[in-house]
Amino acid sequence: MIIDLARFLDAGRPAWTELESKLDRMDADPGYTLSFDELRHFYALYQRVSADLAKIQTFASEPDICRYLESLTARAYAEIHEVRQRTGKPRKIWDWFISDFPAAFRRHVRAFQLSLIITLAGALFGAGAIYKDKDAKSVILPDQFSHLLGDPAKRVYEEEHSKTDKLKHRKAGFSAMLMQNNIHVSIMLLALGMTVGVGTIIILFYNGVILGAVILDYIRAGQSAFLFGWLLPHGVIELPATIIAGQAGLLIGKAIIGGRDRSTFGERFRALGPDLMTLIGGVAVMLVWAGIIESFFSQYHEPVIPYAVKIAFGVTELFLLTWFLNRRPRSS
Repeated sequence: MIIDLARFLDAGRPAWTELESKLDRMDADPGYTLSFDELRHFYALYQRVSADLAKIQTFASEPDICRYLESLTARAYAEIHEVRQRTGKPRKIWDWFISDFPAAFRRHVRAFQLSLIITLAGALFGAGAIYKDKDAKSVILPDQFSHLLGDPAKRVYEEEHSKTDKLKHRKAGFSAMLMQNNIHVSIMLLALGMTVGVGTIIILFYNGVILGAVILDYIRAGQSAFLFGWLLPHGVIELPATIIAGQAGLLIGKAIIGGRDRSTFGERFRALGPDLMTLIGGVAVMLVWAGIIESFFSQYHEPVIPYAVKIAFGVTELFLLTWFLNRRPRSS
């Protein structure tokens, strides 16, 4: 290969200098991260320097330049294929949860809002169906909710006058079952985003239908205090967690469709991947808490625990969750 060395050096030096500058910054600050666009540019610089190295190797009289480009290429390759944590010490799960999770939520808040709207639409549909025909419960509610098919007033009387602890010696098992079931549903909401979001929308809507039907049924029976004392303590965490899982599924559907984004699906999905894992991981943490509360707190009614206490607890949880998801750390 015959090239004009002077022109080659003039053309290549800006890219070499820029890549070296980025590598020096990465070495100086282990916590420094690149955005997706910066990563693409970094990789383009790496490719350019690699190509220039292949050309300059034909000049045996330029060993210094050759060694310089070899060093840049090796350093850039190491950064591209690096898999260890760049912070210099292991990242604590707590730090991830209180920082990365709410940040990922806020970055995609419109998808959450759409997920919430779909759920509310389902709730209105379910409430409307029960309002028109109270016997529609047998059609709407799945088998695992068979205990809700009867008269709400009768169930409340039985719960309030029960002399035995129905969860005695099995609270932990019941809690684990709730966590497993809810996390399974959330993973389905995420995975069904691969149906261009259609499957995610269906499950969100149906979850809303069940919620709306149950709420209206108990309100019409005059059992609002029992209803909110029963649902709020765990529901204000469980329901938002489900909606966030739907948010993640809708994001996958959007990535598949692409819209005005002209990058490939692989590029869109790789850019979205970390946030998807963060969202579903945060959902799992929320559902663990909801499962504990439902088993050890929500299932106990008056006179064991006053409804006012349970409702106040649920409202406090909702306030704290709203603050947590929308808080912006000082460093952000």
